[in-house]
Amino acid sequence: MTVLVTGGAGYIGSHMVLALVEAGENVVVVDNLSTGFTSFLPEGVPLFIGDAGDENLVEGVIAAHEVDAIIHFAGSVVVPESLRDPLGYYRNNTMTTRNLLNVAINCGVKRFIFSSTAAVYGNPEQVPVPEQAPTRPLSPYGSSKLMTEIMLHDAASAHDMKFVVLRYFNVAGADPHARIGLATVGATHLLKIAVEAATGQRARIEVYGTDYPTPDGSCIRDFIHVSDLAQAHRAALAHLRQGGDSTTLNCGYGRGYSVLETIEAVRRVSGRQFAVQYAPRRPGDIMTMIADTSRIRSVLDWTPQYDDLETIARHALAWESKLIGERAGSERRAVSA
Repeated sequence: MTVLVTGGAGYIGSHMVLALVEAGENVVVVDNLSTGFTSFLPEGVPLFIGDAGDENLVEGVIAAHEVDAIIHFAGSVVVPESLRDPLGYYRNNTMTTRNLLNVAINCGVKRFIFSSTAAVYGNPEQVPVPEQAPTRPLSPYGSSKLMTEIMLHDAASAHDMKFVVLRYFNVAGADPHARIGLATVGATHLLKIAVEAATGQRARIEVYGTDYPTPDGSCIRDFIHVSDLAQAHRAALAHLRQGGDSTTLNCGYGRGYSVLETIEAVRRVSGRQFAVQYAPRRPGDIMTMIADTSRIRSVLDWTPQYDDLETIARHALAWESKLIGERAGSERRAVSA
């Protein structure tokens, strides 16, 4: 049995590949490397450079490697960008997954795990938000993911496929041993931006909106460590292999931290002060998003290991410091050459 990971050279996908390899799984990756890095893949993991929606490519990979399960990460994830380029998001997220599902069904792959998002809920009426809450996305990013969920549900029902949809809340942090992490230039993740400010790579961090009806006026988010998220996918795969039913699950810790609290956590961990600039609210931003995690904890054999904001920040900072050191080493080698 082999697991195909699309987007496996990217931030979350590479943590998934590492977790699978460490568990003794056979893994193959399809990634177009638009935001991924070949260096993030463990030695010996086959990489096919191309689009997850390329049906000929994926069909060949499934046949050659006897793929029996697909974990699908490939896609676009930046809310403001989706507002500027909605059709690009419907292409990269919804249409790509349509093609991938078509190949999976034609090739007899019966297990599919999909990387979705809490953005499908929009501004929830109930917090913590349960999976059965109304879905009212505020951005094309959230809409493209919700469309994909609907398509997956319908296709699986028609073709005897089992699936798990994992709705991510705010993914953050890095591998605890600093082997891999978020390295995308211009990343928009709050923790990433904060550690870049703490390490002097940014002059300041901007906070969008301080007039929300929250305790300190800033948005509230439920952060989940990327390594815990990878283990949730492993648990979802085990669930499907054991004959479990298709299901949709929130992936978070069930506790919220404001944007300003998150910045303070990075300041404490780094021991450094950095400038904060306040800006107006952004279109598409959700005020408060905290997961109801009762379903994932009851359905999957999954226990988070890094459920602590300062731990998440510490791992993100260690990874960022490693990146800075590697860049400095490359520059020294370039000069000496």
